[in-house]
Amino acid sequence: MADTLTQEQIDAMLSGASGGDIGSIVDSKGTVKDYDFKSPKKLTKERLKVLNNVFDNYARLLSSYYTGLLRLYCKVSLVSVEEQKYYEFNNALPDYVMMGLASLSIEGDDDVDDVTAIVQLSNSITYTMIDRLQGGRGASDEADRDFTEIEISVMKGIIGNMVQTLQEPWENYVSVTPKLNRIETNARAISSIGYDDAMAIAVLEVHINDAKAVVSVCIPALELDSLMQKYATFSSKGARKSDAAREEERKESIINTLSQSLLNVTAVLGETNLDMIDVMNLQTGDIIPLGKGIDGNIELNIGGQTWFDGKLGIFNSKKAIKIENVLRDDL
Repeated sequence: MADTLTQEQIDAMLSGASGGDIGSIVDSKGTVKDYDFKSPKKLTKERLKVLNNVFDNYARLLSSYYTGLLRLYCKVSLVSVEEQKYYEFNNALPDYVMMGLASLSIEGDDDVDDVTAIVQLSNSITYTMIDRLQGGRGASDEADRDFTEIEISVMKGIIGNMVQTLQEPWENYVSVTPKLNRIETNARAISSIGYDDAMAIAVLEVHINDAKAVVSVCIPALELDSLMQKYATFSSKGARKSDAAREEERKESIINTLSQSLLNVTAVLGETNLDMIDVMNLQTGDIIPLGKGIDGNIELNIGGQTWFDGKLGIFNSKKAIKIENVLRDDL
């Protein structure tokens, strides 16, 4: 939705208010968007953008993992990242489903609690993997039954690797350590998450040969919020460090460039004023008093400004000046 309302939206809201209906907003295309003020959204557009980047990279990593594991052509693509209530997500699942309960922790940071993550695989991809890894062709089975101990053992290793793969996509934002805690095959048995809790759900579509399946990653929005705040802290610190480093490099570059520049240095023995007639009548052997003692310091000018003074002398059979005083306060 746009940040500002169009005239059509304003007119629609006013007409709805006069009729007693103020629970929806009509956009310019005529579609109605309901907003529940009792349950405001927890995920901002910026955080959804970060999650889209994370799980888009995660989908590419899963594609490589599945292809190498099954020796079949596999493609995983991100379908959506959205916010839902947990009961909406849970009610859509069958009674028996393969789910891995994992935790994402920030190593060495005790201020942020572990973030819960649920990795759920649709039964079609689960049975395809089990059949393929047991020597079959990767046939899908939609049987409505509980999983055997052997099937759970096979899938535990696969889901464990899928959980570990979550580390790399998050690495660009915050360093997390994923860990698979347990496998659950009953979607109704998970009690660590409240049914009314808001969840960030990433839906990934898996293509194995000609079959399609879905993998979902579900993270509580409140726990994700603490993780994203830590990312914002890290990124702001990193930006400040990066800006300071770039500024230091810029200063060094300027200094290095100036250090190779050529400057004219002029030693002023003394100054005096003469009438034009005296200047025109000057002859060889004439003496001009400079008004300075023979032992006095002479000035050293750089760029038309007096920077130093010192004593006139000889060094390596050449005239030289020994600097005694710095006359510029900004040096």
